[in-house]
Amino acid sequence: MRRPGGWWRVKSTPEKVETYTRWSFHFFGVIEILALGVTAYGRTGVGLATALCLLVTAHAAVCMLVSARALDWTRGRRPQPVRQMWALVVVSAVVSTTAVVIAERGPSGEVETAAGSVYGGVLCYAAGVITLGVRGWRRRVAVVGAFAVGAGLLTFPLEMPLLASVVLAGLVMVTGGFLAATSIFSLWLLNAVYALDDAKETRVRLAVAEERLRFGRDLHDVMGRNLAVIALKSELAVQLSRRGRPEAVEQMIEVQRIAQESQREVRDVVRGYREAALEVELAGARGVLSAAGIVSEVTGETAGLPAEVQSALGWVVREATTNVLRHGDAKKVAVTVRMSEGRVVLTVENDGVAETTGDGLPGGPGGPGRSGGTGGSGLSGLRERLSAVDGTLEAGPVGRGVFRLTAEVPLPATAAGAALGVAS
Repeated sequence: MRRPGGWWRVKSTPEKVETYTRWSFHFFGVIEILALGVTAYGRTGVGLATALCLLVTAHAAVCMLVSARALDWTRGRRPQPVRQMWALVVVSAVVSTTAVVIAERGPSGEVETAAGSVYGGVLCYAAGVITLGVRGWRRRVAVVGAFAVGAGLLTFPLEMPLLASVVLAGLVMVTGGFLAATSIFSLWLLNAVYALDDAKETRVRLAVAEERLRFGRDLHDVMGRNLAVIALKSELAVQLSRRGRPEAVEQMIEVQRIAQESQREVRDVVRGYREAALEVELAGARGVLSAAGIVSEVTGETAGLPAEVQSALGWVVREATTNVLRHGDAKKVAVTVRMSEGRVVLTVENDGVAETTGDGLPGGPGGPGRSGGTGGSGLSGLRERLSAVDGTLEAGPVGRGVFRLTAEVPLPATAAGAALGVAS
């Protein structure tokens, strides 16, 4: 059995606001009945008051129906309630005309009660409700104006003075305009809440998409270097095996070790616990470059650097090493880490620039900035990582056949002092 109020708790915030708005419009109808119908019992006889109350109740019911249908139309759930709005116009005209007839032929002293309360009130409520079913401020102003003019014209059978007719029309214009503005503002607020909810859902979807891109980029960065080494060592093992050399077994054992390490690293990426350490990446770069027959020179100290700086620069070393292995024909690679005026500067140079791609990056198809054609996983991905620590990245050919990648990251004052102390 559902607990009391459970139906309200299961609603979303926009649904709660819509329910509040819908019942607010219905409450307007209740106010109309109380203000125009019930109060008639204190101003005239029971029979006449009952007739007026029934007329007002019928009018209020039609107003509730039109407001509900108009709200659904605004939310795109129903077609525009044109028939219901015309029915409200007809009912308003009938109730107003009946009030005029009662005021004209009824007992003396009841003209003000019938014409002033029921006659003017139903027109004000109708004007405010019908504006919910139209779009554009011009059409809404036209609706309120039409009811105001109609209110003035229907007073002529009562032989009311012209000034009184104008005042009555003005009251319908002002009161109907106020009700219309209140209703339209309620709809605007409801639509704004739904728009904010949609924006929230869009933000969640974008966050999920961004996380997927980050995961894809991380997986690419993790597997790119290891797969390149596996391919290189497998090819070497094949050549050694064809020559009957026993070293082929050692190369395949190394391939197995790297594959197992890659499996572990992929699990770490999936779990979100993996961080690239600069010292580890420098050692790994030295090892894989040497295994590929590339002379590597790594200089500089990494002690004292903040973890986030080491992580960002570690990814730079990994991406640069992967690009050297996969693109170009480098014979020598130099990696330098140095401190300069409160900044740590990482430089990676290689002499494997065979050609220049459209992005000004060396290597074969895709270039190192693209890492085999995977957009966002190369230099753009590194710039994204470095931007998180206010770092910058520059890459391009320098001199003939030399490609240089330079990453700079500012250091906090305490970290800079500690790093300089370690370096000295």
